[in-house]
Amino acid sequence: MSLTVFLAVLAAAFLHASWNALLRLGGSKIQAMTMLSCTEIVIGLAIVASRPLPAPGAWKWLAATTVAQVAYKFFLARAYEEGDLSRVYPLARGTAPMLVALVTAVFALDHIAATGYLGIAVLGCGILFMARGVFTDGESRKMLPFAAGSAIATASYTLIDGIGGRVSGDVVAYVGWLLLFSGAGFAGGMVALRGPGLIRGQSARAWLTAGLAATISYIAYAVSIWAMTRAPIALVAVLRETSILFAVLIGWLAFGERMTRAKALAAGLIVAGVVMTRI
Repeated sequence: MSLTVFLAVLAAAFLHASWNALLRLGGSKIQAMTMLSCTEIVIGLAIVASRPLPAPGAWKWLAATTVAQVAYKFFLARAYEEGDLSRVYPLARGTAPMLVALVTAVFALDHIAATGYLGIAVLGCGILFMARGVFTDGESRKMLPFAAGSAIATASYTLIDGIGGRVSGDVVAYVGWLLLFSGAGFAGGMVALRGPGLIRGQSARAWLTAGLAATISYIAYAVSIWAMTRAPIALVAVLRETSILFAVLIGWLAFGERMTRAKALAAGLIVAGVVMTRI
């Protein structure tokens, strides 16, 4: 992984944590995710209208990632309704790199050196340690199945989009179509289930926040998919999970969530794992 790709993925990790923090603002997280998805449709339409169509081989990957992305949005929003940013985020994001590394190893999708896998393991330990408070600090465990579902969906769309982005011929257009399909799938499904009142009558500020989150989400993911065309998928997936560090800091500084010694130690393990993936 080159230094340029490394720094780009770190920036994408910060942006990813930022849009998750925006999702945590306000009341119903399902409602917030639905509004975000509605604005994704607009952004997706603007992008695909200005870009050539992806290569024919990319459409099956776009169909598959739409399913995974819709599941991810649902599980993530439900998890945030039950837990804090600094707990949900590590659990939701932390398991995904382990799953991605396992699949890429089993199917030989990329070559990764032994230090890379060791870095993945160390990073994974840090992520899981970061999330331990849900078991020890009396926090709600209702979010656990939703966080686990989000992790599985994250691993799924990471692998799908790593391949789809490579065959699409145009990462910008690929992610634009992804936003369009997943936004329409989630927003349409939620409005059908809960009624148009889910998004009707919302304030301009709420829509502005949703639009900002959707824009940040697009930039973060487009950079990540581009990086997967330049570096091993599993290593990019792991480096993206440094967003956990940013999420913990945002949770502490913006939402007043506790910063403990355990969190600081876990952060150190995460940084050590990241450094090892660069060796």
